[in-house]
Amino acid sequence: MTLDTSPRLADPDALFALLVDAHRDLDPDASRRLDARLVLILANQIGDMGVLRQAIEAARLVPSPALAGQG
Repeated sequence: MTLDTSPRLADPDALFALLVDAHRDLDPDASRRLDARLVLILANQIGDMGVLRQAIEAARLVPSPALAGQG
């Protein structure tokens, strides 16, 4: 299977708001633990190691908007 990076979310803003809300009132360590648990849950849902490798590589290659233009 190949990683599908085409837009598939009907409402990406709602997802962003959901993620922001999930992190509300968490200290930085708890926030990182939440992110790690979420990644593992979603990786389990995907279940395909090849797709997960592609996703990890894609995430590493995409520059952070905050770092764009720095170099």
